[in-house]
Amino acid sequence: MLLDLKLPKVDGLEVLRQIRTDPRTKTIPVVAFTSSQAEGDVIEGYRLGINSYIYKPTDFDDFREMVKQAAQYWLQINQPPPLAAFRGQ
Repeated sequence: MLLDLKLPKVDGLEVLRQIRTDPRTKTIPVVAFTSSQAEGDVIEGYRLGINSYIYKPTDFDDFREMVKQAAQYWLQINQPPPLAAFRGQ
């Protein structure tokens, strides 16, 4: 799941707290994909169980390349947990 920390109505870190406390969603990999470079956001994100923190570049070509690299890692290189982890088994 890609999660922007700067959401308009609910803070992304609050969304992360809810994801991690719900047994149905607590094992879903969550990547912070955000414009925030605030050290406090990085620390709190990892404290709450974020799996990766990616700063969104403002330049479109840099953004596109970063998305490509992130997708390659998460979809081709990373070994996700077995489906049983998502069923609470």
